[in-house]
Amino acid sequence: MALLSVIRRWHFRDGMPIREIERRTGLSRNTIRKYLRGGAVEPRFKVPERPSKLDPFAEKLSGWLRAEVAKSRKQRRTAKQMHADLVVLGYDGSYGRVAAFVRVWKAERQREAQTSGRGTFVPLAFAAGEAFQFDWSEDWAMLGGRQTKLQVAHTKLSHSRAFAVRAYPLQTHEMLFDALTQAFRVLGGVPRRGIFDNMRTAVDRIGAGKARQINARFAAMASHYLFEPEFCNQASGWEKGQVEKNVQDARRRLWQPMPSFSDLDALNAWLEAQCIAQWAQIEHGVLPGTVADVHAVEVASLMPPGRPFDGFVEHTKRVSPTCLVSFERMRYSVPASFANRPVSLRIYPDRIVIAAEGQILCEHGRIIDRSHHNGGRTVYDWRHYLAVIQRKPGALRNGAPFNEMPDAFRQLQSQLLRRPGGDREMAEILALVLQHDEQAVLCAVELALEAGVATKTHVLNVLHRLIDGKAPPASPIDAPQALRLAQEPLANVGRYDALRDGGLRHAS
Repeated sequence: MALLSVIRRWHFRDGMPIREIERRTGLSRNTIRKYLRGGAVEPRFKVPERPSKLDPFAEKLSGWLRAEVAKSRKQRRTAKQMHADLVVLGYDGSYGRVAAFVRVWKAERQREAQTSGRGTFVPLAFAAGEAFQFDWSEDWAMLGGRQTKLQVAHTKLSHSRAFAVRAYPLQTHEMLFDALTQAFRVLGGVPRRGIFDNMRTAVDRIGAGKARQINARFAAMASHYLFEPEFCNQASGWEKGQVEKNVQDARRRLWQPMPSFSDLDALNAWLEAQCIAQWAQIEHGVLPGTVADVHAVEVASLMPPGRPFDGFVEHTKRVSPTCLVSFERMRYSVPASFANRPVSLRIYPDRIVIAAEGQILCEHGRIIDRSHHNGGRTVYDWRHYLAVIQRKPGALRNGAPFNEMPDAFRQLQSQLLRRPGGDREMAEILALVLQHDEQAVLCAVELALEAGVATKTHVLNVLHRLIDGKAPPASPIDAPQALRLAQEPLANVGRYDALRDGGLRHAS
């Protein structure tokens, strides 16, 4: 290419004749004339197409290469093995030609992937209120002095890019429902579409293309909030790239350094405040202003969330003879009247509600412990066993549920159980909780202990006085006019003195 530039400069600029250029360069005059007439600034050489012995086997070899790409790296055939297989089919060419064909095929495939494959994307634009994106991530925080792994829910509006982050111990249905409920509250409304990946809490089965069998409870939640769920193709996280980037940004903005709080509620309150504060600090990037500025305009296009979705997951359990139901290696007590009977467990993120026969029986705070070092815990409510101790008062002495009674009840129990028949008496006192206000019964027991008279009779006496003292005063009687006294009688005690002195038998 340098020689061609020199030839052109000598001839067109310096006016040197072709004969002199021939003498200096050693090229023939015909070659020099061809370069000068063609006007080319760089030499081009035509490579003649020559038939190859591999041409009849090119299609076969290409098919083998496509099949090998789908296999794992350790199971793929090498170019030498393919050459040996071609020889068996009748190829009599060299291995070098096969290796060159493989190199060219891989280079073309790599070029196609860079221009139209996963490395190339189309910029997306969303209208106000059109869509939101959701994703989970795993992060760590110090809760109550312990390093805890958390499942973090990220919800992001596709137009304004406002986001909400909330932490949970698990990625279960009830956690997902609560995460979206809280996100819609923070973001100010519900968009028309929701973009998710194929998480198990939303998709029961993945069909061909975009076909999905949606989970029934997830569909009920989407119907409640009136948004249309859409799911990405498998292993195609870029289809919800905004929230994927939010996961990366949140690790830098929120989780480094590791936050430390007393419990999960305090952490989530801090996360919500931090998200709202960061809206005003982050530039939108596409539209003028910050994320908070664009979000303030988008809120008008969102549908108000309305009544929160009752996002529980229901399980049917059978109550044990000890009045307990089990869930996630934890045991929760149930009223004794439902022992050995089926009940419904409604699982919420923070509590467990037990229902049967169309009514709520009881409610417990949910315990989530993923440690495998213990056999689980038992949550008792001693009130659930009051009907049992009426029949078996001896169970009060070592009954595990009654270790959680208030201190006044336990002090009274320690005194009564020293006497004969004290367990029966204590059972009858505890049965008062079923008929009267528990605080009134507890107050009566405390007053009986202060008076030093720890008996059932005294407790009943004090309780009746407390209840009677709380009774509202009687309203005045409006008597008819005919029953009113026109002249009230005067008291004359002298008549009784005369009766006593005179020996009379009556005062009239």
